[in-house]
Order: sequence, then structure tokens, then C-alpha cells
Amino acid sequence: MRLIQVTASRVWRGHEQKIIYLYEAFRDFGYVEDQWIVCIKDSELYNVAKSKNMQVIGLEYNGEYDLKFAKALKQAADENRADIVFIHNSESHTISVLSSIFYGLKIPLVLCRTLIKRVDTNFLRKWKYNYKEIKKIICVSNPVVDVLKYAVKDHSKMCVVGSVTDIHKFKYKDAGILRKEFSIPDDYKIIGNIAAFTGFKDHVTWVNAAAELVKRGVKAKFILIGEGGLEQQVRQQVKDLGIDSEVIFAGFRKDIPQVLPEFDLFMFTSNNEPTGGVLLEAYACHVPIVAANAGGIPEVVVNGETGLMAQVGNPIDFADKVQQLLGDEGLQDEFRKNGYEFLKNNFTKEVIAKKMFDELNEVLQASKK
Repeated sequence: MRLIQVTASRVWRGHEQKIIYLYEAFRDFGYVEDQWIVCIKDSELYNVAKSKNMQVIGLEYNGEYDLKFAKALKQAADENRADIVFIHNSESHTISVLSSIFYGLKIPLVLCRTLIKRVDTNFLRKWKYNYKEIKKIICVSNPVVDVLKYAVKDHSKMCVVGSVTDIHKFKYKDAGILRKEFSIPDDYKIIGNIAAFTGFKDHVTWVNAAAELVKRGVKAKFILIGEGGLEQQVRQQVKDLGIDSEVIFAGFRKDIPQVLPEFDLFMFTSNNEPTGGVLLEAYACHVPIVAANAGGIPEVVVNGETGLMAQVGNPIDFADKVQQLLGDEGLQDEFRKNGYEFLKNNFTKEVIAKKMFDELNEVLQASKK
């Protein structure tokens, strides 16, 4: 198989990391004959791929209907004799369809979908999901499949392959970086979250739960790692609740594998999460989890076995679950052990890359008939 992975994303989040993981796994396990990443020139993904000596084709990007990008994608496929284009975001989905229609891109298109979001509200958007050259839609969880069923006519095109984490990238040794950087006393617990400041991450509930725990006298510092458009709103909420001294905004960080093991507990309030890849990273770092019972999270967190689930949008329930877990070291140890085993058995690069390759190869073999 000669594979092109394409995205028009400018950001660096879980899905972009997934592209890198898949490239590494496909290469290391010999699944592909050759492969390339087509992305926006000088984007974070482009720079990361370059730094890892991957075959990356950087293109100028001028929007979702960029015909130059579409033409260049066709040229890249032809020049490299690609068998499949594996599409990783909505804009590159549109561009790949345009490349097929206007420039004769003839090889099969496979879409990777990670959002729980209706796509049937717009005729053109709905049409591109049913475009005849989209041979398969690989979803990150069953809730993603369920929401796409409103738009996709042929449900047999859709399948589920979960999130991926490289357990070798993460350690579970506490290096004390956060405690030193933010002068956190040794006798304080660290309750953290890693998420962009966007609506569905529900930082409002997270902060309200933190305020409730402070009110109850829980000796902890609450760390938010990430950036995004709603950050100032969340900062104002923290100030209004009078917990400025307890909540730490740590910003966007590239040292997650080093600082995540410092968390005594990962509190994740996202109310519409496709899967929660960051929770897999918590497993890798042996950090106990309290997460919202929402979206695809139940496919990642087994309630009472690998973590505790709390009611969506209910800060009191989150506070109760956090207190329960902090007060039970035996349960914490059980979750650390079970979570790590659950991760190894279901979400490593080895496991997910094989599943992903099988789905792509099925498309390739069907195209040869």
C-alpha cells in the first residue's frame, strides 16, 4: 500500500498527533510500502513531521475550496503512485472531493471522522459525505457513527477504530516540574485537566467542581493546561468564584509526557467528547480519572474499573467522585493498574495501527476487483 494522509489543519491537537502516530506505526510495523503526509506548509504538523524525517508535502492553503491545494493533492498522488488518500479533517475532505471532481483524482478516498457533530444541516456538506469516491468513513467511536447516520445514506461505509496513544512516549515518574514552576506545596494534591478552551470541554463545570472542592476543604491545586477562545471567560469565572489562588492556568505546553504524571487525579468534564484521547495518556501515566459520562468517553473509561464517571454538567457529582477517589488509595491503585492494562490491550499504536490498516486494506483490495 502506498498511502497519503491529508489534512488542512493548522492546529496541533489530538488528531494531528494521531496522524504522526499512524505514520510511525505503519512504517515501523511494515504495513505500507511507502507513505506521505500532505498538509499546510509550516503548520505545526508539518514542522513535527519534518523534525521526525517523515515524508511530508507542505502546501499553501487558502481555504476549504482551494483549487490549487486540490490540484497539488492530485499531483502528489500521481507522482508517488498513491493507492489511497486518507482524509483527516473537514476542509481536506472538501478539497479531496474537489480534487476528484475537477482534477481526476481516481484513487479511493477514506475519511477519518472524530467529531460528534451533525453534518446534515447543509446540503453541500451532506453531499460530500455521500460522494461516491468516499469508500469508507472510519469513526473514532460509536457516538460519532450515530450522529453521521443522519447524513450518510450507506451506513455500511462506516466503522469504528478508536483513539491511539504511544505508551512509550509517556512515563509515570513524577518529575516535580509543575510543583516547582508554580510553587505547589508537597502536601497539596494536584487535580488537573488538559483541554482546549472550547465549549464542549465544559470548563464551566470543571471550575464549579473545583470551587465546590475548595469549599469542602480539599487540600489541592487545580491545574488547567491548554489554550483557546474561551480562556478569558473561564479566568473570569475563577475570579468571580474567588478561587484565583487555587486554580492555575498553565497554558499550552509541549511537555505533557513529563508533567502529566504529576497529576494526583485527572478531572475531565467534556460534555460531547468523541473519545477522550487525553484520558488514554492519563492511563499511560498511571493517573486516576474522574470523567463525564458523555459521548465516546464510556468507550474509554470503564466505570468502577478504570475510573469513575460523573454526571454531565453536574459539579456536585464531580466533586463527590473526586473526594471519593482521593480518599481511597486502594481504589486509586486499582484504577492505575486496570487503566494501564485497558490501554495496552485496546489503544496502543500497535493495536490501533493494525485495525486502521485492515480497514484501509479492505478498501484497497475492493478497488482492485
